[in-house]
Amino acid sequence: MTLSRSFASVLLMLACGAASALDFRSVGVPSVVLYDTPSAKGSKRYVAPRGMPLEIVARYGDWVKVRDAEGELSWTEAKGLVARRNVVVKTAQAKVRASPDDNAALVMTADKGVLLELIDTLGTGWTQVRHRDGIVGFVRNTDVWGN
Repeated sequence: MTLSRSFASVLLMLACGAASALDFRSVGVPSVVLYDTPSAKGSKRYVAPRGMPLEIVARYGDWVKVRDAEGELSWTEAKGLVARRNVVVKTAQAKVRASPDDNAALVMTADKGVLLELIDTLGTGWTQVRHRDGIVGFVRNTDVWGN
């Protein structure tokens, strides 16, 4: 009895760990409609443009429940999302630097709302990004959403 409870506890902990992992995708088609329910018959909330990062929080058949950068929850069809990840700048004048260091050379600043392609999350408080103009650099994790 004790062994089966221990085993069940371990399985529960593993399931919770997997469920809490962040799963980000980007809109991969020109746009997707975000609904209030997992159905095209639901109320349309808004249209998300190509490249917009969304966090998947649940799955229901061909539909995914997503969270946007503002924290709003909606549903959309999974087929409109791609694994290529983008981040969106959430602060005014985010500094993109040549290396992951506050004293590194500034390669650009990005206004709030600018999309940047995520290249790598370093686990050091920095994310490597690429601007659509080809500029590559590092931005503080706290300045972007979607990583």
